[in-house]
Amino acid sequence: MAPTRRNKQGLLARVNFPLYTVQMLTSRHIMVGGGGGTAKTGVANGFEIYELSHDGEKFIVEEVIRHETGSSVVMNCAAFSDRKHSYIVAGQESHCQLYNVKKELVVNSTENIENEGTNGVRHRRNSYKKESTSKNNNYKRLTFLIKSGDSVQTDFYKDEPIQRVVRICPSGKCMATGGTDGIVRLWNFPSLQLKHTLKAHKKEIDDIDFCPFGAYLVTIAKDGLAILWDYKTGKEKQKLSWKQPEGSKYLFKRCRFGPVEGEKNVSALYMLSNPTGVAKKQKSYLQRWNPEDGSINRVSAVDESISALAVRDDGRFVAIGTMFSGSICIYIAFSLQKVLHIPGAHSMFVTGLEFLPVSSEKEHTVTSISEASVISISVDNQVCVHSLPYRHSMPMWLAILIIVVVLFLTFVFCSYLGI
Repeated sequence: MAPTRRNKQGLLARVNFPLYTVQMLTSRHIMVGGGGGTAKTGVANGFEIYELSHDGEKFIVEEVIRHETGSSVVMNCAAFSDRKHSYIVAGQESHCQLYNVKKELVVNSTENIENEGTNGVRHRRNSYKKESTSKNNNYKRLTFLIKSGDSVQTDFYKDEPIQRVVRICPSGKCMATGGTDGIVRLWNFPSLQLKHTLKAHKKEIDDIDFCPFGAYLVTIAKDGLAILWDYKTGKEKQKLSWKQPEGSKYLFKRCRFGPVEGEKNVSALYMLSNPTGVAKKQKSYLQRWNPEDGSINRVSAVDESISALAVRDDGRFVAIGTMFSGSICIYIAFSLQKVLHIPGAHSMFVTGLEFLPVSSEKEHTVTSISEASVISISVDNQVCVHSLPYRHSMPMWLAILIIVVVLFLTFVFCSYLGI
């Protein structure tokens, strides 16, 4: 039975614009983007970056930088960093805007930073005690200098061209975009030179993702198709199909690759399928696919339409966000067993999810007392975090000891009765 709880302490921040995209910029920095669009409503457009920490009891965030994008709403984004460079790409109407990101350490005072900001951001006083640089309670913190780079048009739909999704491959050499014209375009990155044009979908692209191993790219669209590609050559590998319930029609909504835990260089593909038309009262599905042979090996039913999907970087957990109730669920990736349900995490539909990275020796990641934590955003302007407590299990040695004791007591009891 999955534990269920109300989202009472999960709120990290309130932003003054609707949120559509979330990205982990580093292992402890979250970027969220959105806006009110071109309408003169007074609602800003842009993205904000927060630094995340844990005080031993709960997660807290501190705003690092806010970048406004004028009249262009940020509907989607991706980030890439290597040892030399860091980049952000953001979908702004029909174009993809490249931002060069420079990381910089600054020294701040800890004396007057504990307050409740205008965006509902809780600032911290003691988070950096160990990083104090002097006896004057100063500490080093990482900030970002954002500089606009090239912008390229990625969608050419005749009525209202809009880029719907952008992803960067793990190596950082290729970027994929898709939008309302139904065409997936592959770009050399970060030069943004067009490499391949994939004309396989007849309707708007809903999602794209690169496989962490090999050269797989998956694309899904409102025409109902899900297609695997070799993104290095631009060639189609296969179309994915499944046996839908009789009399129903389903469309793929989201797709994400993830590594298979415990197996080297092996990946799984997770997809969301929602019913359409008269079938809307039917269940939606979280599916786990094998990209090698195009088969489904796990399915979990969901009682309402699903709007967001995330896979943790080690492949151990999968999270979904729902359309109508704004709920969040976390599943064990291998079995798709639900282990956490947070009903009503948001007051409106969930627009994005990102797992906090697992601890590694290479990066100073945020740690907590939870087994997994996922960030969620919504058009309700809220950034939330949801944690899965460690599930208590009986050690193997204790289980064996209990079995031995029970057998011994049974033998003694039977001997006493003369059986």
